[in-house]
Amino acid sequence: MREPTFLILTALADGPRHGYGILQEVETVSKGRVRLLPGTLYTALDRLAAEGLVAHERDERVDGRLRRYYRLTADGLAALDAEAARLQQLATAARTRLRAHRPASA
Repeated sequence: MREPTFLILTALADGPRHGYGILQEVETVSKGRVRLLPGTLYTALDRLAAEGLVAHERDERVDGRLRRYYRLTADGLAALDAEAARLQQLATAARTRLRAHRPASA
């Protein structure tokens, strides 16, 4: 799973969000390292919806502008959980190997 996909699914893990809310949450979760453009986000959301990982929740009109809300599906939640576990295993393996290369404390 590519990092932007992982971050989008993570942004939706605690409940439905509209597009701009997803953009903000991705930036927050990544500590400002990842800033998605709206075109990139909506292309990804269309792909994730086609894959059954996210679904359109509802539309809301605010100040004359349409906000489309998305939510994780059960498959999306399972995919995010599996990817988080995979990344954790990789991080654990890396940390184990790094510890082997650190000099012993005096």
